Amino acid sequence: MPDTPTLAPGAPPTDLTNCDREPIHIPGAIQSHGCLIACDESLKTILRASQNAASFLGQQGVQLVGQKLDAVLGERAAHDIRNCAAGSAAPSTPGLLFNFIFDESRAAFDLAAHRYKGNTIIEFERSPAQKRGTPLDLVRTLVGAVTACKDTKTLLQRTPRLLSSALGYDRVMIYQFSHDGAGKVVSEVKRSDLEGFLGQYFPGSDIPQQARRLYLENTIRVISDSSGARETIAPVLDASGEPLDLSFAHLRSVSPIHLEYLRNMGVSASMSISIVVDGALWGLIACHHYSPKTLSMARRAAAEMLGQFFSLQLEALLKKASLESAARARRALDRVMREVAYRGDIAESLRDKLPDFASFMQSDGVGLWIGGIWTGQGAAPPTREIAPLMRFLRDAADGRIWATHELSAHLPAARRYCADAAGLLAIPLSQIPGDYLVFFRREVVQSLDWAGDPNKTYEAGPLGDRLTPRKSFAIWKEMVERQSIPWSEGDRDMAGAARTALLEVIMRHSEILESERQTADVRQKLLNEELNHRVKNILSLIKSLVAQPLEDGRSLEDYVQALKGRIMALAYAHDQVIRSDGGGSLNTLLSAELSPYCGENCHIEGPSLNLDSRAFSVLALVFHELATNAAKYGALSSEAGKLSVTWRVAEDGALHVNWIESGGPPVTPPRRTGFGSVLLNRSIPFDLGGASDIAFDRDGLKARLRIPARFVGASAAAESGHAKQQSKAAAAGDTLQGRKVLLLEDQLVIAIDIETMLSDLGAAHIDTAATAAEALRIIAASRPDVCVLDINLGAGTSFAVADELKKRAIPFVFATGYGDQTSVLSEAENVPVVRKPYTIDALADALKQALDKA
Repeated sequence: MPDTPTLAPGAPPTDLTNCDREPIHIPGAIQSHGCLIACDESLKTILRASQNAASFLGQQGVQLVGQKLDAVLGERAAHDIRNCAAGSAAPSTPGLLFNFIFDESRAAFDLAAHRYKGNTIIEFERSPAQKRGTPLDLVRTLVGAVTACKDTKTLLQRTPRLLSSALGYDRVMIYQFSHDGAGKVVSEVKRSDLEGFLGQYFPGSDIPQQARRLYLENTIRVISDSSGARETIAPVLDASGEPLDLSFAHLRSVSPIHLEYLRNMGVSASMSISIVVDGALWGLIACHHYSPKTLSMARRAAAEMLGQFFSLQLEALLKKASLESAARARRALDRVMREVAYRGDIAESLRDKLPDFASFMQSDGVGLWIGGIWTGQGAAPPTREIAPLMRFLRDAADGRIWATHELSAHLPAARRYCADAAGLLAIPLSQIPGDYLVFFRREVVQSLDWAGDPNKTYEAGPLGDRLTPRKSFAIWKEMVERQSIPWSEGDRDMAGAARTALLEVIMRHSEILESERQTADVRQKLLNEELNHRVKNILSLIKSLVAQPLEDGRSLEDYVQALKGRIMALAYAHDQVIRSDGGGSLNTLLSAELSPYCGENCHIEGPSLNLDSRAFSVLALVFHELATNAAKYGALSSEAGKLSVTWRVAEDGALHVNWIESGGPPVTPPRRTGFGSVLLNRSIPFDLGGASDIAFDRDGLKARLRIPARFVGASAAAESGHAKQQSKAAAAGDTLQGRKVLLLEDQLVIAIDIETMLSDLGAAHIDTAATAAEALRIIAASRPDVCVLDINLGAGTSFAVADELKKRAIPFVFATGYGDQTSVLSEAENVPVVRKPYTIDALADALKQALDKA
């Protein structure tokens, strides 16, 4: 507990309740190791004197007050003192005379003279008998050692050792003050047998405010003997009724409260030096000695100069460290922002960078609340407390950076978790409150270690045991309960920089999203228009197919079968175009069209190549027409018949396809030109600008087709030139023989068609459902043997039904109109899939796969 004062004569008794009101600058007394006289400003007449002044100056029995200074000290001495006082630029820097001798009959004195409030105050102390070098030598040594300290840690650790060695005190400590005036011992050098105070805290009330103000003006204070006598000054009041102001007197007497505090610790002598940084009291250098000790004025002046230089060095190092810390944080922030700025998901990107945000400032934990989702790291409130805390911040921060070192004072519920989050700094991430980057600090007393002996006892004086280090520490702990280390201006500045950078990134991300959204809207409109165009085209094409008249001699059943085949060919072509991203393989197309009819009597050969979407659709219809005609009337209608399909790419890049039938029934040209003939002869020239040559030779139909080069490209597949196809529909009628089937399909017309196919495949009983809920009820009521599930049900999907079937180990197949690449089919892994529009062969094949796996 540094220096606290005593009251002037006539004032109420001093105790801890009135300490803050004590006028410490007018104590009315000095310490007994020196004497004091006060003269008028011109140093002619002695106006006041300490009661020991006459004897101290060798003037026993002389009444000094009212005497001329020349008469008391001699003209030469008075002249020298006037010159000394004139050299004082300010009360805080008095003029000094060392080893001053009035005459041969008197001892040598050190004296200090300063002018203040119309008085010239002269303080006398006896010069030491032995001199250990001049003050200048001591200052040069100490300043040189302090200058060599290049960081605050080294400066704080080394300075107490320097002072202890130079001045001989048993203990030297450095106190640092916090924002509320509380202090902490941050550095200490002591005699080995003494208890350590390193890390000790004491409350701000231990040093009254008026004492702190005075410490800024008079930067050094000494106590030679905590049990020594006080020498009063007479007269107490001058002619105008004013006491003598001793604000800048080094001999000023000390408060009995502080003297009791020192005696309780066994301290007999002390010295304290103010540490002033940026014009504010940063802390104190406190020296303790365990026997009376009088520090000579010369050495005290050297210590005062060291204190001033120490303050300047500390201020420079603190600013340097602050600038370096800010620069590191700024670089880290820039790096994080560069990495965050162009990520797709800004929230996820910020969460990934949470450990980097933690390095921006001193904190025990950091968290991100964005989009209603909390991500935390380190010390933080429990997860259940986060939402109420964010609601509080919405009102408290109001879109601004908000910080407190005592959260529970604003949010009482925070008392439950103050051990981990007593302090909070919140950075809003949007103009409208809602999203925050939050830093937390633990309760400061959670991390304290008492450095002294826990069993140490201290004497209690008349003012009580409050005046002991441990009791003072306990009072401080009580005062700082539920508080963290405060957030500095540097912390707030860094928070402001982080907020600016984060808002810039978020706004840039929003701009990118808006641009992408607008682009997506335009793309969606184009896709919708293209889809509309394609749907209208395919509907028009189907309409045209349906509108073809029934040929003479053909039954309605033949007409329906032909129409269904052509529509299936178009559907297959469209599916291949979508799945291959704009085209399809000629090899694949021929294999698909000939697979129901070909066996060993088919020869297919040619290079692997691709057709674009337009040519693929046209050739799908042409090959379908050729294949069905061959199967009904041509080479594939008899066992002896042969079919050869070969193709090559000419030098000009055009595709030439030869379709040669032989060995079948005799061929005669059609008596009437029907739709099939028109399709064969005119579609390729009309749609593609190519050529079709169809010859109905008696031994078999021969077709030669030419597709222009612009529709042909190399295939990525390494298919061989020879493909043989086998029918997939073997034993179709036995696939579902006697089985019970559940069909989930939300389109009635399609459902009726599938029911017919399932009956043709031998199903004994078919239950049809239009919704997933209806299907689940059917399954619960009566177990089916196998199921056909349409994936897309319009308002939902059939995946819930699929999950239930898997639980019950019931085989099933998926049906869909989606292509292979769609994300919907990722759910259909390891499940057979049949694509719309259905064929009985494809449905039979998928059901057989599902049943075989069961």
